[in-house]
Amino acid sequence: MEFFIYLVLIGTSVVGMTFIVERGLALRWRKVVPSEVEAAVQSCHRREHLPVLRQICQQHDSAISRLLLMAADHLDWSKEENEDALQTRARQEVTRLERGLVVLEIIVGIAPLLGLVGTIAGMMILFGDIGQAGLNDASRLAKGIATILNATLMGLLIAIPSLISWSYYSKKVETIAVEMETICDEFLRRQYREEVMR
Repeated sequence: MEFFIYLVLIGTSVVGMTFIVERGLALRWRKVVPSEVEAAVQSCHRREHLPVLRQICQQHDSAISRLLLMAADHLDWSKEENEDALQTRARQEVTRLERGLVVLEIIVGIAPLLGLVGTIAGMMILFGDIGQAGLNDASRLAKGIATILNATLMGLLIAIPSLISWSYYSKKVETIAVEMETICDEFLRRQYREEVMR
């Protein structure tokens, strides 16, 4: 029983570390909002500049690039329709950015519980041994208690980094979403302002 719980804890640790590294790579700022795309949006004041923006967005495939390409493709729509379509697509992109965070959230919840299960299982075995052999061997008792506490410690050592990573990545996704919304809003405002001025 104890061996199985330790095996599950090790598996949980491996899964948690995999998602921590994967989300760390996927949520790099340059990967989601490349500076080249930001610069292209800043210099895209007229519809004649759209081909350059499209080319840069295609070269730097990212969440913001996909949103800008969609907005640029629907400039013949009214501003309200384009904004609605863009918001729907933005929610999909944010969902993609959040992928894997739910796994870290689950690990934060189950790792300490698995450690507790290991502790209880260890105590049951220890007290069973004491019932048979008595309290004559203090070193055996101390060794049994140390083994019990290892499961709790292991559960906490898995949960703490997962909790830190989950909190950090959740906040980072939120910050990225605000930045993407700002860039897209600025792009649409410029393009539709130009149409009004004509």
